[in-house]
Amino acid sequence: MDFKGSDTIPGPRAEDQLPHTAQSAAKIVIVGGFGVGKTTMVGSVSEITPLTTEETMTQAGIGVDDNFGSASKTATTVAMDFGRISITDQLVLYLFGTPGQQRFWFLWNGLFEGALGAVVLVDTRRLEVSFDVMGRLEERGVPFVVAVNSFPDAPRYALEELRTALDLAPDIPIMECDVRRRASSRDVLMTLMRFLHSLAMTGSLT
Repeated sequence: MDFKGSDTIPGPRAEDQLPHTAQSAAKIVIVGGFGVGKTTMVGSVSEITPLTTEETMTQAGIGVDDNFGSASKTATTVAMDFGRISITDQLVLYLFGTPGQQRFWFLWNGLFEGALGAVVLVDTRRLEVSFDVMGRLEERGVPFVVAVNSFPDAPRYALEELRTALDLAPDIPIMECDVRRRASSRDVLMTLMRFLHSLAMTGSLT
């Protein structure tokens, strides 16, 4: 479309405009290792067309990137994913999905800036990756909940077993989810918001 010679600059599409009732917004980050479902979660729950920065994986990543359990994956996030969801008529969440490959983790610090809270996505086939992820959030003082994404070939454990294995504090929520389903992803975000509210009520949220 050619706008040359026109004083009119196209604005956002109608479906991307903020609800007129929105009064407040919060930044939420979705973190986890490579291939745990961050891009899928943002895409499934976002009420706008999500922004993604996926690039095709090449042979340059062989021996550098750990793609265990994701051998069929052909693209990877190299900067961030972005989406938006209205939790209520007044509250809007801006969702930022982080890159999963460790060579892009230097970008996390910028994405964590100003975040109210986080969702840590976990793959039970690679629990060890979660320790670094949670450690980075704790260093930055970003409260988080843990969501165990359900992969068909992943081992299943009781949530309390996973809490112990991940050395989670008793008050940190942990739940199962299927990030392909909008309702499941939204439930995770609602759990995070309830957790943040409880922290605010006790003065633990700064």
